[in-house]
Amino acid sequence: MSIKDNLISIHSHIPADVRLVCVSKFHPVEAIREAYDAGERFFGESRPQELVQKAPLLPNDIEWHFIGNLQTNKVKMVVPHVSLIHSVSNTRLIEEIERCAAKIDKTQDILMELHVAKEDSKQGFSPEELCNLLTPDFIASHPHIRICGVMGMASLTDDTLLINDEFSLIKRTFDLLKDSVFAGSSHFREISMGMSGDYIQAISCGSTLVRIGTSIFGERQY
Repeated sequence: MSIKDNLISIHSHIPADVRLVCVSKFHPVEAIREAYDAGERFFGESRPQELVQKAPLLPNDIEWHFIGNLQTNKVKMVVPHVSLIHSVSNTRLIEEIERCAAKIDKTQDILMELHVAKEDSKQGFSPEELCNLLTPDFIASHPHIRICGVMGMASLTDDTLLINDEFSLIKRTFDLLKDSVFAGSSHFREISMGMSGDYIQAISCGSTLVRIGTSIFGERQY
């Protein structure tokens, strides 16, 4: 199947109120353009160097999302290009995003990464840590950052009950924040969870952004 055919198939499972981020990391500009020509506008990258190389070669109306582990020394490369950083996993990263965004007079949209999977390799805040961190004072002290929601990954497993529990925990944490420190906030509305293997389950648990790569572009090409 072509990239266009893959997208048609995926969209048949995605409700209108859920956005698709096409995970284009490790795939060439030509593949991204094929998805763009099929109507896609949200693309996800995970390596700063790759993002910086690709962005100037593609249309300006693409919204780039950074979805991978972001090192603090690479933030300055990413902030000028991306509309949303999904993977904000620690306070040092928050401080550096604030600093780099202030330097170019930008308000950078971010998602706070939650660690709910039963895997040590995953990064992010525990639900308790995140709820304790996001106080009104903390938010006010970072005027060049706009927290738009949360992001998380489920365990890499065939246990659908475990995956459901982990996605549901991400959703409950979002709801706690939405009902407290972000009550009345129109921009705190995103739950980024679900990839090629589990996006349908993620949507059923409340995802608003799904990050899909392999099911669109095939296996990575480089």
